[in-house]
Amino acid sequence: MAGRTILAIEDEEDILELISFNLSKEGYQVRGAGSGEEALRLARAAPPDLILLDLMLPGIDGLDVCRFLKREVSTRDVPIIMVTAKGEETDIVSGLELGADDYLTKPFSPKVLLARVRAVLRRHELPLGDETATVNIRNLVIDPGRRRVLADSEPVELTYSEFQILLLLARRAGWVFTRYQIVDAIRGDDYAVTERSVDVHIAALRKKLGPAGEMIETVRGVGYRMGG
Repeated sequence: MAGRTILAIEDEEDILELISFNLSKEGYQVRGAGSGEEALRLARAAPPDLILLDLMLPGIDGLDVCRFLKREVSTRDVPIIMVTAKGEETDIVSGLELGADDYLTKPFSPKVLLARVRAVLRRHELPLGDETATVNIRNLVIDPGRRRVLADSEPVELTYSEFQILLLLARRAGWVFTRYQIVDAIRGDDYAVTERSVDVHIAALRKKLGPAGEMIETVRGVGYRMGG
């Protein structure tokens, strides 16, 4: 990961210095921006490998910065980690639905910051691969081609929607998906599911998967993710 360029967008100078110091120690090249306008200018001039984006910014706020970057060809594939204050669950959901990859809640430790940065960069390095390729996570095996699931080597019977939700979460283990994103991903031409029913499907999945179901984690106020 050393040598990767990170654009840290943060208007609080002490937090920006903390982020820059800890990332630089690990070999990252860090650029800083104190406003949304400056962030957009720097990102457009030289797209970084990753962006740390504070949502509370003077001028153009973080959500608008995220929206602009995800609309532009040169920056839409740059991963974004949002940095938020406690109680900003609505903004977290909005950011994820705009295309952000993850989030950090202030205050955060340097260890958590580095772990999140490494994880997001690693995920973006992974090839998309074959859509029919089997997914293996610990004691869970998901075969999209045969639409078969094994938990502890035992077959698990799932409904269409349960299988699609499980496959979505497993293919991007560690990613947080909002309920809206889950609905959007599994909706077929002849299938309808509501955001509220996602919770019902998750509960059924956990029950059917037994101990393996514990890997499906609830991210309070946001949605769900598959732990490793």
